[in-house]
This record gives sequence, C-alpha cells and structure tokens, in this order.
Amino acid sequence: MARHFLAVLAVALALSQAASAKSWLDKRFNTDGTVRTGYDASGQEVVMLNLNQQSGAAGFNSKEQFLYGEFSIQMKLIPGNSAGTVSCFYLSSGDDNWRDEIDMEFMGNSSGHPVVLNTNVWANGDGKKEHQFDLWFDPAAAYHTYTIIWNPENILFKVDNLFIRSFKRFGGLAYPSSKPMRLHATLWDGSYWATEKGRIPINWSNAPFIVSYRNFYANACVSGGACHAGSGRWMNKQLDGAEWGTVKWAERSYMRYNYCDDGYRFPQGLPAECSRY
Repeated sequence: MARHFLAVLAVALALSQAASAKSWLDKRFNTDGTVRTGYDASGQEVVMLNLNQQSGAAGFNSKEQFLYGEFSIQMKLIPGNSAGTVSCFYLSSGDDNWRDEIDMEFMGNSSGHPVVLNTNVWANGDGKKEHQFDLWFDPAAAYHTYTIIWNPENILFKVDNLFIRSFKRFGGLAYPSSKPMRLHATLWDGSYWATEKGRIPINWSNAPFIVSYRNFYANACVSGGACHAGSGRWMNKQLDGAEWGTVKWAERSYMRYNYCDDGYRFPQGLPAECSRY
C-alpha cells in the first residue's frame, strides 16, 4: 500500500513539476474576462478564453512591451457555428488614433464555411492593409501554430510551417518601428463585422464559445531592455525564394481579400506600397 502511494505521489509530483515548468500565463500576462487554465497530458498549460452574453470579451495581455520580435502560439478555435465571434493574436501599441498594430484575427463562420484569417498592419493609425485567407484546414479540430515576425525590414505572417504574407517596409511610408507594443490574445463579439460583413451575428444559444491557446513562444526585444539571445535569426529575416513560393500559393489558392485590389475602397488611388511589391 505504501509503495503504491509513493508511486502515485511521484507521478503527481512529476506532472506538477512539468506543469510548473511549462506555465506561461501568470508569469507573462494579465487577464481580462473569463479566462480558465488547465494542462494537457504532456503537462503543457492550456489557456481557454470563454465568451458568453453575460461575461463579454475575454483575453490576456502581456506585462512587457516589445520593439521587434518573433511571437507564436498554438490555437484551437471554436467548433461548429462560430459566426460573429473574433479570436485574435496580435500586437498593439495602445488604443489611440495613432497606434501601431499587427493583427492575426480569426473571423467566426457559420457551420460548413471556411474560417477566415484576417491579417492586418496598422502604422500611425492607418489600418486599411488587410489580407484575408480562407484557412485550408479545420482550425477547431486540432491545434495549429500561428506566428508573427516583426523586424525593421518586414512583418511576416506564418501558419504552421508556411509563410502566407510579407508586409515590407518602404522608404517614406509609415511602418511600425518606434512604438513598443504589447502582445494580446482576445475573444470578442464582432457581430457587426466578422462574418459575411456582419450579415450573420452571434447566435448566443451556441454559447459558451471557447478558444484554447497553448505553447506560447516569444523571442523579442523588450522595450527599455535587451534583446533575447538568438534574436539575429528573426531580426534579419526576409523570405527566400521557396518561402515567397508559399506566399504566392496562399494568395493564389486561398486569398479572399487583398486591399491592394480594392479600388472601390480607395477612390483617390491605391495605397503607395501596392505598386512597389
């Protein structure tokens, strides 16, 4: 009996130590709304954002601010009818009219339709730079990795091992380069905008809506501090030929919207960077 108890205790201690070693939420983030945590079988911390009509939006926000870095997280999105919801992983300098921001926003869908990933870059308050893609897999069936690389030359968006977008810096044009940003993950009611341009709102009878996050990673320069070891890997990162190939594949096969093709939205002429790619 004693031997069995000691064996159980040893397993419990090992799991506790593994969980502690892989815990990242409390150490690096503050939370808002209904945020719950648990651990998967490997001891990896899982953070679950919960949205219902009473609780409102939920999220976690980094305690530190960053100026350039590589950031990634694994997400498992809302299964079934998630129309009207928006699940996010993004960087932002604040809420003012001159903010910088780098977005990966997952716009909920009515059942049977693809989930749309909206990528966007804000520079000095100008955020009309969206590329939107239909995801080519079910993002609610399993975890997938989403990555933002932000350096002085370009902003790169990556899904699993595939680069899908490069937003390049051009001389004379606004680019996020001087305002430190916090990292955020949020789940909120975007009924006015998210699904088919707001035509399909949230159906609250499907609540609670839950998005799960795990395996957060950041290698970045902390505002007012040093850059992490190994920062050269992402600080100088630009796409090679094969990586540009995956961007073109994503654009050709899954792009839903490109602001550089939207002359109706820009009657005075497309943004200047559109002619430089």
